[in-house]
Amino acid sequence: MSDDFRTIIEPFRIKAVEAIPILTREARAAALEGAGHNLFRLLAEHVTIDLLTDSGTGAMSGAQWAALMNGDESYAGSRSFLRFFEVVKRLTGHPFIFPVHQGRAAERIMARTILPPGSVVVNNTHFDTTRANIEQVGAIAVDLPVAAAANPADASPFKGDMDLARLDRALAEGVTLAMLTLTNNAAGGQPVSMANIEAVSARCKRAGVPFFLDAARFAENAWFIHAREPGFADVALPEIARRMFDLADGFTLSAKKDGLAHIGGVLATRREDWAELFRNELILGEGFPTYGGLAGRDLECVAVGLEEALEPDYLRYRARSVAYFAEGLEAVGVPVVQPPGGHAVFLDAGRLLPHIPAERFPGQALAAALYLEGGVRGVEIGSLMFPAARLQLVRLAMPRRVYTQAHIDYVVEVAERVRARASGIRGYRIVREPPFLRHFSAVLTPDEG
Repeated sequence: MSDDFRTIIEPFRIKAVEAIPILTREARAAALEGAGHNLFRLLAEHVTIDLLTDSGTGAMSGAQWAALMNGDESYAGSRSFLRFFEVVKRLTGHPFIFPVHQGRAAERIMARTILPPGSVVVNNTHFDTTRANIEQVGAIAVDLPVAAAANPADASPFKGDMDLARLDRALAEGVTLAMLTLTNNAAGGQPVSMANIEAVSARCKRAGVPFFLDAARFAENAWFIHAREPGFADVALPEIARRMFDLADGFTLSAKKDGLAHIGGVLATRREDWAELFRNELILGEGFPTYGGLAGRDLECVAVGLEEALEPDYLRYRARSVAYFAEGLEAVGVPVVQPPGGHAVFLDAGRLLPHIPAERFPGQALAAALYLEGGVRGVEIGSLMFPAARLQLVRLAMPRRVYTQAHIDYVVEVAERVRARASGIRGYRIVREPPFLRHFSAVLTPDEG
């Protein structure tokens, strides 16, 4: 917006609507019991406000729906791939670009091709699928967040940064690959500064260690650099994004986040030797390199979405919406990670439920209570997702261009009611769990003692 108004409005009009289910408390209780007290196992028709994830859950624009009709479904060399390739190349500068069906497919290909067993991969904080794909090939995932990331009340502007002193020690001991997750999802959706990206890149270059970005939320990270980091207020968002990508040897990207699409992802690199490995592995698991597990229409939607994601009015509205949500929760006494990130509000379950020990999953207890109280589905990011987690959080992720201010006000009211009965909320025990990514499918039961 050119005028300086206090109120930042949605930079779009609503063109189609979808009914949402509103269940009774008794029906929600039955649904939670039937799902083994795991919100991933709930049916969508039992959820009123779905804040489980911002991955693939957004509303596409009219331009994206129009692009969908132009999809070229040729098996090889389709014009939709060329359109996709041109946009990604222009935004990132990377010459070897491979579409995949979503971000974890890019992570899997990367891990299986360039990480031998025993490899060490450092990151500001690995998210769940990144860590699992690394560990599946026998490599070791090491998190190096800055100290501020462990303090939910610390309002430092770039709590997503990597700890450079710890990185120096790790490089001296031997590292196979360094990564930065933009924004740092597992650490509260916090952004990474350009200064930190530059410093990590320079250190890796001196040490001869390749450097990758997990760039799922690259546009939101670019916005926070623009808004918070000195020297970037007058730099265009595409230029900031390009500067981030220029510092890396490769990147993975889930187009279900800042691609504003319902499906899709990208694996890209500057290295021709890696590109050959990626291409061969992609053919085995995803498809021919010019479609990578996607329909041509999906490639068209991603191409449009990647450009829309860098529009200043959209990102200003996006960041302000999340900040408004966080302010509302704090106002009713629900502690959240500060400062608000770009895609979600993270509730501090450890602080709200101090009577529940980490091994009884206070984050899961809070997430279940929010669903039972008002049909709000979030996700635990604590000791259920990460057994060694330092923080016990609940992420309420904001689907892009989906919910209105009234929806958010409703969630705040639900959270206020849960806070009022916080002392009576019980923890959980695991009844059954898989060997990897247990939070997706574990069955739990309320703790009796």
